[in-house]
Amino acid sequence: MTSASGESRFVTPDHPESVKPAGLLRTPNLAEGTPEEKRIEIANYFINTFDTYTRLFDCLAGDEGYYQKSIPLRHPLIFYLGHTATFFTNKLVLAKLMHERIDPYMESVFAVGVDEMSWDDLDDEHYDWPSVQAVLDYRAKVRESVLELIDTLPLTLPINWESPWWPVIMGIEHERIHLETSSVLIRQHDLDKVRPRNEWAPSRETGEAPDNEMLAVPAGTVRIGKPYDDPYYGWDNEYGEHEAQVDEFRASQYLVSNQEFLGFVEAGGYLNDAFWCEEGASWRAFADVKHPTFWRWDNGWYLRLMTEEVEMPWDWPVEVNYHEAKAFCEWKREETGLPIRLPTEDEWHQLCTVAGVEEVGQGTANSNLHLDHGASSCPVSRFRHGEWFDVVGNVWQWVETPTYPFDNFKVHPLYDDFTTPTFDGQHNLIKGGSWISCGNESRLAARYAFRRHFFQHAGFRYIASEAEAVQPNAYYESDRLLTEYAEFHFGERWFGVDNFPKAMAELALEAIADKPAGKALDLGCACGRATFELARKFEEVDGVDFSANFIRLGVEMAEQGTIRYALVDEGDLVSYHTRSLRDMGLEDSAAKVSFSQGDACNLKPQFTGYDLVLAANLLDRLYRPRRFLDSIHERVNDGGLLVIASPYTWMEEHTPKEEWIGGFKKDGENHRTLDGLRAHLSAHFRMVGQPRKVPFVIRETEHKFQHTLSEVTVWERLPGK
Repeated sequence: MTSASGESRFVTPDHPESVKPAGLLRTPNLAEGTPEEKRIEIANYFINTFDTYTRLFDCLAGDEGYYQKSIPLRHPLIFYLGHTATFFTNKLVLAKLMHERIDPYMESVFAVGVDEMSWDDLDDEHYDWPSVQAVLDYRAKVRESVLELIDTLPLTLPINWESPWWPVIMGIEHERIHLETSSVLIRQHDLDKVRPRNEWAPSRETGEAPDNEMLAVPAGTVRIGKPYDDPYYGWDNEYGEHEAQVDEFRASQYLVSNQEFLGFVEAGGYLNDAFWCEEGASWRAFADVKHPTFWRWDNGWYLRLMTEEVEMPWDWPVEVNYHEAKAFCEWKREETGLPIRLPTEDEWHQLCTVAGVEEVGQGTANSNLHLDHGASSCPVSRFRHGEWFDVVGNVWQWVETPTYPFDNFKVHPLYDDFTTPTFDGQHNLIKGGSWISCGNESRLAARYAFRRHFFQHAGFRYIASEAEAVQPNAYYESDRLLTEYAEFHFGERWFGVDNFPKAMAELALEAIADKPAGKALDLGCACGRATFELARKFEEVDGVDFSANFIRLGVEMAEQGTIRYALVDEGDLVSYHTRSLRDMGLEDSAAKVSFSQGDACNLKPQFTGYDLVLAANLLDRLYRPRRFLDSIHERVNDGGLLVIASPYTWMEEHTPKEEWIGGFKKDGENHRTLDGLRAHLSAHFRMVGQPRKVPFVIRETEHKFQHTLSEVTVWERLPGK
């Protein structure tokens, strides 16, 4: 690309075979410098990334290597050659920065991968892949189009989520992810399908493996999660807030080497069911695995690298999946009698802090990252970080923690399914990066996760700790009725209408005034927002609902302080939401509430002695509302209050018509629900004040809402009645 003067504005590297990828640029600071400096920096970052990725495929020996799958669970490599380029086009079209597609067929066939699969869910679908040259020609067109956009798109700093430049950086960082994943697939290919290249030469350094020691890591507080104004690009799961207290533990000084792992292999670790969880044992049997996947036996052990096999470097880190790492830890626990396990994500961050690990700077990395030290692992004793080695770099490190969203997690609208499909408890995080991890991948905030049977350039270190590895809540509720109620209770304020459960609790607290506030009952509590709100004043609040699913959400909120759910926007499209007690100012309420499944028409005897009973939008959904009204006084203390709210939408699918309290003709005259309430309650209660209309809005989809009025009446229990 040239400027108006005809001179090149950007540095475009040549393509000699002797070029080393050690010149991979670091991910840019998106806030510092001038706009023109940043434009040039981003252009060079794009060129450096795009061209390095293209050259990676020079490691394939011929066209057959592009079309034969390396492993059954993923597409052949021709897909990945095209995928990263079409990602640019598809995201830039979505962002309305590119107004015409370059090749609609390419942008369809290369759009979606098949990586998130079970190990026994083989993909045999046939694809009509384009030729290698056609894909390379397409990549050249994308390269030219992106550089044209970089040259002309208005630029103001900082670049953040809302900036039109964000999808440009997103495309570059996405390609850097696939630089690594494609190198893994090349490594898993048959040797006759690949060829060594000088540009991708591995390290040749090896020696005797060190003995692993366990070194103490002091307890501390871990605070992770990027602010949304962080100057470096991040993927959605990196943002938000997370704080945890980490107990003291001991961590292995080195990553587990091939030599150390050999002890597990020779001890029959792959044959002993006692070391394997159920999922791991099933994978082991299915794959018929007896040693690490990159180990080869030929009258001695060899190690498969990306394009060649070498005599086993015993002092390099072993590369395994999560199941193998976990089984090794169980074996090590039995061998040593120590509480050996993998670290959690929090413990890994604590280790980084104690070891004094810093972000990769502009010089050669003091760790095996960013291709700065060759295209392979290296000895586990080469890069020291404090008292430990390879706290970052060399290989990724499996941790116990499945990926999960931090508090205040959001998805970016241009890539709303980057992380959310992995919030299933089945994708474990890998930390620290490998020899080829670059850009965003190499930063401490990076949070990448894979299915536990997958292989990356990943190994592990182990720790000894008496503390349990607590599993975070990663689940997003998707049942449509539950998510609508979760939003109704804990979600947004729509069309200027206040949150209804909160409004009802506030109305009840206003009515109770100076009366005793010992115990309250939220009857028909659903997800429990009013239960928590009543606990602002009451010492003890019971939430009771007929639906166990609704109660489950209330319990989850009380125990974990957050709930997560996916709301339908339109059709199959959803948006993801996290709600927390802290954000609602209700964190102190959790200790004062309890939730139970129960039938309002047949309450258990222990639900009694209340100073307040709130029954919001319950009455016209009961199968025996007359029984409820005739017996509720038994639950309320003398002088206590009963607050009833209902839109009076009587329907026979909920309540037999003979049980309706109102909404029908009686003796030829209109008999309304308020008349029925007076008839059933007046023996034990007196109505306080006049009925009030309280509006509420229920969100069904992004464009469909229900707006309803609920009539609220307050009843005071008469003494001795």
